[in-house]
Amino acid sequence: MSSPSDAPVRTSGLRTRSGNAMLRTRAAILDGTARCIEHRGVRKTTMSDVSSQAKVAKATLYNHFRTKDDLLDALVLSLIEQLAAECAELAGAGLAPALEHAGRSIGSLAPLRRVAADEPAVLAVLGAPAQGRSWDAARRGLQTVLRESGAPSDAVSVDVVLRWLCGHVMWPATEAELVLGARLLTAGLGRAPALEAAVEPASDDDPRPAVAGIGWPS
Repeated sequence: MSSPSDAPVRTSGLRTRSGNAMLRTRAAILDGTARCIEHRGVRKTTMSDVSSQAKVAKATLYNHFRTKDDLLDALVLSLIEQLAAECAELAGAGLAPALEHAGRSIGSLAPLRRVAADEPAVLAVLGAPAQGRSWDAARRGLQTVLRESGAPSDAVSVDVVLRWLCGHVMWPATEAELVLGARLLTAGLGRAPALEAAVEPASDDDPRPAVAGIGWPS
């Protein structure tokens, strides 16, 4: 007959710790990517630069992201999701504070400002609402923010706000402009009836850049 001490010992939370380690590594890689872009720009940033900045082996980097495009797309998606979560928390106090935070964050994002200074062609793609995984995430996030604040959250309202926020990618506002713009949008959406019109998918002759995800140069 076996005793309790004969039973195999299982390490509690092993899978959880392993998963957390992967998430921490991924977060370090994305943070390293943002720092590289801030200091070197998109085109000059290499996978080796990211590996060094994130303090991970190159093999580890490639286990998470196969190409530079994959890495950059993941960075943009991560930033969008983080900002959307922050704004959703603020939306309970009203739409204007959430919009102010979003515009302020976008306008002051250091990697984005480096792209604006060095690579206007890339910035033009980032500032033009289109289709793709990152744009879908942005629209979902905005829909949640609008709904949490009590504003209309239909597709047309979402894209109106998205276009305003994209303006901060191209041309960051002053604090006074930011506050005024957020208040005007909040007031206008509060008076507008909810619309059920769906956003049309991009067609073959869509003038916006036809790129995968958010759109980055190789």
